[in-house]
Amino acid sequence: MPTDQPGPALVPDRASHDLIAIVGSTGTGKSDLAIAVADRYRQHGRMAEIVNADAMQFYRGMDIGTAKVPPSERHGIPHHQLDVLDVTDEASVAAYQRDARATIDRITTDGGVAVLVGGSGLYVSSVLYELDFPGTDPVLRAELEREHDEHGPNVLLARLRELDPQAAATIDARNPRRLIRAVEIASRSDRVTTSLPSAPRAWRPATVLRLHREREQLVTALHARAERMFAEGLVDEVAGLRDVGLEQGRTARAAIGYAQALEVLRGTATVAQAVEATGIATRKYARRQVSWFRRYAEAQVLDVTGHDRADLTALARRIVP
Repeated sequence: MPTDQPGPALVPDRASHDLIAIVGSTGTGKSDLAIAVADRYRQHGRMAEIVNADAMQFYRGMDIGTAKVPPSERHGIPHHQLDVLDVTDEASVAAYQRDARATIDRITTDGGVAVLVGGSGLYVSSVLYELDFPGTDPVLRAELEREHDEHGPNVLLARLRELDPQAAATIDARNPRRLIRAVEIASRSDRVTTSLPSAPRAWRPATVLRLHREREQLVTALHARAERMFAEGLVDEVAGLRDVGLEQGRTARAAIGYAQALEVLRGTATVAQAVEATGIATRKYARRQVSWFRRYAEAQVLDVTGHDRADLTALARRIVP
């Protein structure tokens, strides 16, 4: 049960103070805890800045459906890797790794603490671990896109199972961009795996905190979140984004909630159907996130079942005594 007692400290040494990663599935309160932790450092006279690792929050204008914390609720804490892409752009984990690490280096060199927060497993891992990402092969990519258009995802998924079974077990085959990219990487002689190695080497010392919420409560929270997104105007947000090219953006248009809202705008689904479909897709995504982050052997697991924002503030006192 939640408690007001701070409990034992969670950050064991000075080196780990420079980089704290808060990870876990959607609906566990990562963003709120990150802000509470940064606030706590500020109370101790040390600046902390937040580095986003949620791939959908890279996109300008995608606010409601990604649960992006509004500027007015960020407590004046600098946030990085938010609103850095147009909806027509394609996110690149290699570019993110470069830019996020440069930001973290700048924060820590200036004497601050970098708080990495998000649930996009490969993006989080690209910062925490020594993972290499090969560039795009335009010829191979075009061939795989043609094959997907002609035959659908099953042929490519079968090929990925042969080339990289671990990646195939975790890939979302309904996301054409990710499936094609995974097969592209797995097909190359200079490839790296699209999944997390069993014993990844750390980029630099870090404290990794994995938030856990019991499934029953999480499922309820995720359905309520889907309802709230549409009630707060997700369809109107998507209508505005469609005017600036959302449907041409391979990554953005497939985002959970946005794909379903587009169906409402096209007249192929009701709002109620879109809410239900969004809830189902979010639950499936949460299961994949849980599976991914369980492989972080060094992570400290924080059970936030039953916690509200006040409880997360108490939890921040354990992270920053």
